[in-house]
Amino acid sequence: MKAVSVNISGILIVEPDVFPDDRGWFYESYNAEKFHSLGIDDIFVQDNHSRSVKNTLRGLHYQKTPGQVKLIRCTSGAIWDVAVDIREGSPTFGQWFGIELSGENKKFLYIPIGFAHGFSVLSDIAEVQYKCSSVYDGKTEAGFAWNDPKIAIDWKVKEPLLSKRDMNNPLLF
Repeated sequence: MKAVSVNISGILIVEPDVFPDDRGWFYESYNAEKFHSLGIDDIFVQDNHSRSVKNTLRGLHYQKTPGQVKLIRCTSGAIWDVAVDIREGSPTFGQWFGIELSGENKKFLYIPIGFAHGFSVLSDIAEVQYKCSSVYDGKTEAGFAWNDPKIAIDWKVKEPLLSKRDMNNPLLF
C-alpha cells in the first residue's frame, strides 16, 4: 500500500496492494495499522455507501465544526471525485483536486478536515463507499455551488443530475 501526495497539501491518493489470481483479486480495503504507516491516524466512526446513475453530481458538501475527514473509494463503476480547499488562510484556498476513482483502479482519496467534497458519476451506475471521522450532523452540514465560476471545476459531465439542495447552494466566493 502506498500514499501519493498531490498539489494540495493534506490530500492523498491511497493505492492498495491488490493480489490478483485466476479466481479474481483480493485486497485489504481498510487496515488501521497500514493506514497509520501512511500517516493516516484518523479514527473513522461512520461508513457511508451511495449508489448513483450516470451524470449524477453530488456536492460540494462539508461539515463545519468538528469537520470530517473522509476516505473515499468507488467500489463499482467510475466517478470523478473532487476536493476543494476551504481552509481559511491556506495558500491553496479555493483550489480543487480531482481524480477518477473506480472499481477497476481501486484507489482511495483521503480528504482531511478543511475541504469540501463532491463527485460526478462517469459510468452507467457507480457505488461509492467512504469512511468519516465524525458522525453526520445536519446542523453542521454546509455546501456551496458545484458550478462556482471562480473555482471552475471540470466535472467531466455535460448535464449533471442534481438534488434540489445542490442546485441552490451559494457560491463560495
